[in-house]
Amino acid sequence: MLFNSWDFVVFFLVVYVVYLLLPAYRQQNLLLLAASYYFYSAWDWRFLFLLLSSTVLDYVCALRIDTSDSPRIRKVFLVASITGNLTLLGFFKYFNFFLDSLRTLLTPLGLSVESLHLHIILPVGISFYTFQEMSYTIDVYRREIPATRRFLDFALFVAFFPHMVAGPIMRASSLLVQFFRPRTITREFVITGVWLIFWGLWKKIVIADNMALLADPVFADSARVTWAQAYLGVVAFAFQIYADFSAYSDIARGVARLLGIDLMQNFDLPYFARNPSDFWRRWHISLSTWLRDYLYIPLGGNRGTPARTSTNLMLTMLLGGLWHGAAWNYVWWGAYHGGLLIGHRWIALAPSPAKARGWTRVGAMALMFQFTLFGWLLFRCTRRVRVDGILRDDSRAQIVEMLTAFRNGWGFDTRALVVLLTILAFALPLIVMQVFQYRTGDPLCVLRVPMPARAAIVAGLSVMWLLWGIQAGDAFIYFQF
Repeated sequence: MLFNSWDFVVFFLVVYVVYLLLPAYRQQNLLLLAASYYFYSAWDWRFLFLLLSSTVLDYVCALRIDTSDSPRIRKVFLVASITGNLTLLGFFKYFNFFLDSLRTLLTPLGLSVESLHLHIILPVGISFYTFQEMSYTIDVYRREIPATRRFLDFALFVAFFPHMVAGPIMRASSLLVQFFRPRTITREFVITGVWLIFWGLWKKIVIADNMALLADPVFADSARVTWAQAYLGVVAFAFQIYADFSAYSDIARGVARLLGIDLMQNFDLPYFARNPSDFWRRWHISLSTWLRDYLYIPLGGNRGTPARTSTNLMLTMLLGGLWHGAAWNYVWWGAYHGGLLIGHRWIALAPSPAKARGWTRVGAMALMFQFTLFGWLLFRCTRRVRVDGILRDDSRAQIVEMLTAFRNGWGFDTRALVVLLTILAFALPLIVMQVFQYRTGDPLCVLRVPMPARAAIVAGLSVMWLLWGIQAGDAFIYFQF
């Protein structure tokens, strides 16, 4: 069930009307839990058992951790929780990936593992709710939060439908506690919720889906595109993935706000970043902070030698890349960003935000955007080829084709010109809006302008939606992760 579908509109309206009529927050919680399970089962009802198993595992382990004073018992149940979650995630998401990698090593020895290959369906949202549950048990183990004895509320924390499929990845200290008390739906929450839903849908339907029409043919024809076509295809994908993913987060926040629940901001103008560290403070904030708090800092963070810090950064980003998908291009993407972070730390690749001024700041942003584009090229090269009836990763060959596109010509031909003009036509309103947000330091700045100006902005965006919006209901990119 997609946010950008009439099925979801009907589903949410029914849930919302009943939600508002219920007199007590505990009854509202039960409704939201039932609605969340229905929402998830709309993808594939069989994966409800996986979700429930994971929920029960972490609920029980967290209770045992919280009630025990024995360091050994506490550690046993922490390990059980982490092992259980990673086993489920590893099997469904990475089993065939590691099997294919093992095949590459064993084939020269005359050994085969083809018989072990499984046709596994990836459960939607598993990466998101797995990391969310792991953060809960780790926080309980660290004595940062108490374990809840309310199983149904904990189950709602895991399955809360606005964000469970593609984030943001919430912490129990900020989301679970909101299910323990009555919620007041204020006028501000309604106004901001409606705007976030509208803005998110506009970015998805007008920007992301139109940019996909530009980027997809370029990557599908990577062996024959020219350099200009390849570069503009990556630019189109940069706008597509940002508009697509941030759209989901905005809609999730907006829907939650209408329910009186606050979700964290997941994006903060990432293409205005001036260096790699700044980029990861702005892009997929819930994941980057999760990796920082539960991997980078426990590894030692920046407390050791420069070499040790670099190792910690690289390991963190490799896991961040692998989290996105079971393919080598995601590993290389993570390694690339790890290298950028290490390089920035060692040689001050760009000026710090505190020192950058004027054109220096703009130049740093432009430079960082070019580095980001190369990362998106690695990320988007996801080609698979069928060998002996099994899909194999062919991303490396596709990356080489895109990087050597100049062999097919450097010229800025008609096809490239059309792509450039189309990118500018669709991206310009987004860029103008984000410059406004950047200058004011307020992501909701549209709601602060006078009513006539606000009405004009909404009307202009609505016209673009009606004229050029893609109404096919395409899935969000991050559903595959």
